[in-house]
Amino acid sequence: MSIEGHSSAPGANVIIEHYCEEPGCKEWGGFGNSPSKAIPVRWWCWEHFPHKTYEQEQALRRKLEALETGAPH
Repeated sequence: MSIEGHSSAPGANVIIEHYCEEPGCKEWGGFGNSPSKAIPVRWWCWEHFPHKTYEQEQALRRKLEALETGAPH
């Protein structure tokens, strides 16, 4: 894999780990949101991400219910 075309700016290749901001949750925070560039991004796992659509929320609910009952998903 070539690094040609990659930035050489200081800090450009720094990896920052984001974990869910929900208290007690230790999951990876792969879903971030910020209302503007002036406000730092907040990060959540998919289960706790507060900006899901109604349909996405219902699909997550069905998945969690299936896991609780042991039903195949």
